[in-house]
Amino acid sequence: MLLRIVHHTRYRYQTPVLLAQHLSHLRPLEWQGQQVLEHHLSVSPEPSQLQQGLDAFGNWRCFFALQTAHQTLDVGANSLVQTRAPAPRPDSPPWEAVCEGFRYHAGARYLPASEFLFASPYVPRDEAFAAFARPVFTPGRPLLEACEALCSKIHHELQYETASTQVNTPALEALAQGKGVCQDFAHIMIGCLRSLGLAARYVSGYLLTQPPPGRPRLIGADASHAWVSVWCDDAWHDFDPTNDRCGSPSPGEDYVTLTLGRDFGDVSPLRGVIQGGGAHLLQVDVTVAPPDEYHQLTEARPIPGAAGVADAADAASGPAAMIATDAPDATGADSASASAG
Repeated sequence: MLLRIVHHTRYRYQTPVLLAQHLSHLRPLEWQGQQVLEHHLSVSPEPSQLQQGLDAFGNWRCFFALQTAHQTLDVGANSLVQTRAPAPRPDSPPWEAVCEGFRYHAGARYLPASEFLFASPYVPRDEAFAAFARPVFTPGRPLLEACEALCSKIHHELQYETASTQVNTPALEALAQGKGVCQDFAHIMIGCLRSLGLAARYVSGYLLTQPPPGRPRLIGADASHAWVSVWCDDAWHDFDPTNDRCGSPSPGEDYVTLTLGRDFGDVSPLRGVIQGGGAHLLQVDVTVAPPDEYHQLTEARPIPGAAGVADAADAASGPAAMIATDAPDATGADSASASAG
């Protein structure tokens, strides 16, 4: 499937920002599940420094610095990606055998996936996660079958509710309250798997959503999305508990993988540190559509304006304040509310 992804972020500051350092993850991943045919990143005002390269997980990242006073920051990413349909779920060994493969044995080969066994800043290993997962991880059950059951369990037993959590809500808190958005669902599933001794990683990306029947697709009305990847038999297999979908190398050809990491903290689309600025407003517009449809939409309708603005006022203010900013991945999770999930 050929998809156009346009991701636009705008910060509007109460007072001028004097200095700023930012890090973005906005270029889709180039890997077996998809091919990036085009990508363009725009930053306004023009940065005094800009460097691009790969991070420790193989994601494209961009550092840029602004050294002139400014009261708005616009960052836009425009990508054209060719995705492919997932393969049928393969047979898999019992989940206990996969856990045993990660245990230390003298002379055993090193598995790079081992780094995704451990707790990370957003996802601890905890007995509460293990207890939630155990009903579907019965003795001898094939790993991928058990993961699919866990994916469905999260989808059906937890409530998807926009704005029920914040970008930094702990996964254990989201599990305890029984609701969240896609970032929370992904963190919960990762926590469950790691707490059982399995390797799981966080996937950030996009999902082609469908408008309600009789309603037109809107420019800027989509959002980022998040799901989970599980290691089994020398390959990663993806599970989306928000929409109860799974597949390898992705849950579907309507998914675009942006970045991979231990949790959201590794792959935030845009973050930085600024001097000055005071309170600020954040607006994020995301559009995912087939190229022909996107072209028709941009000719017929203007890109939405302030409707997407979220108040992100920071208590720190004044020209000497150093403020850390972190654009949410998933309003992200909200993409599922417009999808088939």
